Amino acid sequence: MNSLFIAVPGAVTALGTAAAYGAAHPRSQLFGRTVCRSNSSRKLALTFDDGPNPSMTPKFLDLLDRHNAKATFFLIGRYVRECPELVKETVARGHLVGNHTETHPNLFRLSRREIRIELRLCHDAISNALGSPPKWFRPPFGFRNPWVIPCARELGYRTVMWTLLPGDWKERPLEWLIPRLQPIAARSQRNLGSASKPAAAGTGDVLCLHDGTHRQMNGDCSRTLAALEHWLPRWRDLGLEFVTIGEAVNTPAT
Repeated sequence: MNSLFIAVPGAVTALGTAAAYGAAHPRSQLFGRTVCRSNSSRKLALTFDDGPNPSMTPKFLDLLDRHNAKATFFLIGRYVRECPELVKETVARGHLVGNHTETHPNLFRLSRREIRIELRLCHDAISNALGSPPKWFRPPFGFRNPWVIPCARELGYRTVMWTLLPGDWKERPLEWLIPRLQPIAARSQRNLGSASKPAAAGTGDVLCLHDGTHRQMNGDCSRTLAALEHWLPRWRDLGLEFVTIGEAVNTPAT
């Protein structure tokens, strides 16, 4: 058999595997540079997707206040237009907001033009609510194609992924969700033995949770809230600091 007929299917398979990795893996840099870790193992970047959610976001803000925690909220543009005051409150309470597109589509399937429209509409909604544009972007589902990150850069965004996506949007009981957040505690416990040493740069976690649902406003995220009630004090006891993505990336690893 001609070796070409053997090599071509293998090459196609390899290209398909690489494309799938680039499109979906949270730490892939194939389609452009992303932020997927905080700068220090002692800084946990809390992030929330699919808000603003009038029935849940205020509860998350109160919880974060009680634990002196800051976070980044990636917002859906069509929701921002319905409750701009909640967006203002989120920022006034010390948190960051970012672009999560207008309608939460799978960007991997969209053209460059369609991606630009999705990002621009959300960009304008947040800018109109706050009087200034956001600086951070997260693609829905984490899916990217070769045009997503370049389109985000056109608007001045840095693209944010994650180290842990525990699946809090799934219809599972709290008893299922709480153990899914254990990896953060496990990594922190490993770092306790080196507490006297400088924290290693680029080794901290970025946690992706949800304070809303992309299918409809006022979705129930009470299990996520309860899971954080459980973990925030425990993570704090392990020496973690809860920060925005801006602080996670831009402050020294000390």
